[in-house]
Amino acid sequence: MPVNADADTREERSQPDVEDGLPVNELFYSLQGEGMLAGVPSVFVRTSGCNLRCWFCDSYHTSWEPTQAWMSIEKIIAEVESHDQADHVVVTGGEPLMHDKTAGLLDRLSEAGYHTTVETNGTLYQDAQIDLASISPKLTSSTPTEQKDPKGDGEWAERHEKRRLNMEALAELVDSYESQLKFVVTGPDDMPEIETIIKQVRSATSTTVADSDVLLMPEGMTRDQLEQTRNEVAELATEYGYRYTPRLHVDLWNDAPGT
Repeated sequence: MPVNADADTREERSQPDVEDGLPVNELFYSLQGEGMLAGVPSVFVRTSGCNLRCWFCDSYHTSWEPTQAWMSIEKIIAEVESHDQADHVVVTGGEPLMHDKTAGLLDRLSEAGYHTTVETNGTLYQDAQIDLASISPKLTSSTPTEQKDPKGDGEWAERHEKRRLNMEALAELVDSYESQLKFVVTGPDDMPEIETIIKQVRSATSTTVADSDVLLMPEGMTRDQLEQTRNEVAELATEYGYRYTPRLHVDLWNDAPGT
């Protein structure tokens, strides 16, 4: 099973008075569940706060209702190092690149010899030591419409739709780092938009974006939800020649926190 930071430590870091810190929602040891490194033992640092509001967000308490405890960079590094089984760290969120101190954390992790993945929606860029930028551009189907808004008030629909794609930032990420483009797919209707975004990225970057750099991932936060979507998305990956990525953590641990 994944290993979470213990409750006492989380209580100790609850005060937002750490000048060099980050708002941490979770810090735990598990297996990378998605993307090219699926199955790799990893320490996850999940920051709180996001500039978007996908209706299907699988980390609700980093976006729709952010919860966090402030943690200094030193404390984060120490807790990462306590999980000595892993040499891979995933910095995720929320949207980790919305925090200025994320670059400092990534630089420190690199200095300590860790391979780092940053999970980002691709709307923001930071200059940092990143080994793999896992970029998940958000599609029209992610927008919290009145029918799919978890809050039910429609407050975020317009802001999300306006912000969900920033081709300048996305292209800079692709040109600066080894990257993968990971799309959350709700069904076949998403494919024309995915094809358009891939074409735009290829036009905007000097880096070659191969079909093998494009990953299709089924939408679903529970095993039951994935059961309804995974085969269809796998067939779409086969049809279009892109890579299929599982949600391994959901298959193994369903929707348990700290996975």
